[in-house]
Amino acid sequence: MSRVRVHVFYSGHVQGVGFRYTAKSLARGFEVTGLVRNLLNGGVELIAEGERDELSAFRQAVLDSGLGPLIRQETVSWETAAGDLRGFEIVP
Repeated sequence: MSRVRVHVFYSGHVQGVGFRYTAKSLARGFEVTGLVRNLLNGGVELIAEGERDELSAFRQAVLDSGLGPLIRQETVSWETAAGDLRGFEIVP
């Protein structure tokens, strides 16, 4: 299997609710690397790399967590893995 990158933008009531910390905590349970950060427009951006099935399960875990009801929209794009991510970080 080959690694891919998923790039996700979340909108809704996603800032100031522990979104980034929850995403980082959830990432520990999956074979993914990546980052999560708040955006100036009030949204949250998540970038992660791993096997496609693992990334899909990680995304679903975010939706199934207490964050799911706070997400109004999730915009997802699949890309070629760049291999430049290590660990899973919260970026300011």
